Amino acid sequence: MRETIVITGMGAVTPIGTGVEQYWDNLIRGRGGVGPITRFDPKDLAVQIAAEVRDFPAEQLLPKALLRQTDAFTQFAYAAAEEALGPTLPAPPERMGIVMGTAMAGIATTADTQEALTRAVHKNVGPRFVPKILGNIAASQIAISRGICGPSLTISTACASGSDAVGAGAAMLLSGSAEAVLVVGAESILCPLVIYSLSNAHALSRCNGDPAGACRPFDRDRSGFVIGEGGGALVLETLSHARARGAVIYGELAGWANNNDAYHVTDPEPSGSRAAACMESALAAAGLRAQDVGYVNAHGTGTEAGDRAEAAAIGQVFSGAGVKISSTKGATGHMMGAGGITEAIACLKALETGILPPTMNLTAPAFDLDFVGPQAQRQPIGAAMSNSFGFGGQNSCLVFRRFER
Repeated sequence: MRETIVITGMGAVTPIGTGVEQYWDNLIRGRGGVGPITRFDPKDLAVQIAAEVRDFPAEQLLPKALLRQTDAFTQFAYAAAEEALGPTLPAPPERMGIVMGTAMAGIATTADTQEALTRAVHKNVGPRFVPKILGNIAASQIAISRGICGPSLTISTACASGSDAVGAGAAMLLSGSAEAVLVVGAESILCPLVIYSLSNAHALSRCNGDPAGACRPFDRDRSGFVIGEGGGALVLETLSHARARGAVIYGELAGWANNNDAYHVTDPEPSGSRAAACMESALAAAGLRAQDVGYVNAHGTGTEAGDRAEAAAIGQVFSGAGVKISSTKGATGHMMGAGGITEAIACLKALETGILPPTMNLTAPAFDLDFVGPQAQRQPIGAAMSNSFGFGGQNSCLVFRRFER
């Protein structure tokens, strides 16, 4: 028997809203965040759309020094962490841990700096460049700001980074190395360099004329994923620690699992067998059966091969179980390192409210599964699963259970 792990804080910065409540409200209302790219001029690119974080009040949420010294992914991580933590730490600084998840860290700053250097007559790169792009700097900036001096890890497992960070944070608690853990995921990869590569790999939707309808998870007319960005944060504690300090509890992290397809660096294993094994391992860790889960927040990016493999995996695990399935990426785009945590928040809010978030643009399902369509559905559930799958065959699954106060 192990101690129960609960969630006592949540924070979100997304293309459909900053703050958990705004994110959730817009999500269940079906408001999408995909639009023309405004961060730079995309006129020479085949893909000119993305799910950008818009109206982000950085000046209100971050110290002025950080605005100059940090990449956008760190800024999103910092803001989400501040919301999740609140005014006081849930544990003494030396007993407080941080786990950060990010796929590509400061790649946009890297690309912009190289472009500027190439054009410049006088070759000069500022002293802040390296600490600006490192993946662990987001956790470090949060630690410096809040005085957190416990264990600190940064995980990079492609699009599974955020979910894997949650699992690592839970393991940190169970090992006794921390009394509370802040888990953060963040990403901002919007730059021509990344878009050129993913576009040439035929991974991105090119529906530039219809941004709102571009990302179509599990739909027959799906045409690829849309790049998103943002940050998410959770505070994890053992139930005994949370109760002792009188914390508000949002849900239970019942189980988690990670494995690898061992198949291909970009393509998922077509049968979905390893993804299915990961889901089954997470259920076993939670002590639950497939029929105990009411909702699956699928990875569901809107790519041809990815959706097909995941649908096959979900069918293998949940056939006949009556589970509802949706992908929130139709609204937020693919937030990569931030996706695993913001999608976990969607699961926690679904458990709390009995509202299952919609799959935007799903009008002609390509698979015989019980999807939540373009409108949210009311259905009380007791347990939910969040799937995150990434390049390199990375599979990560989290299982959450409603906390009965």
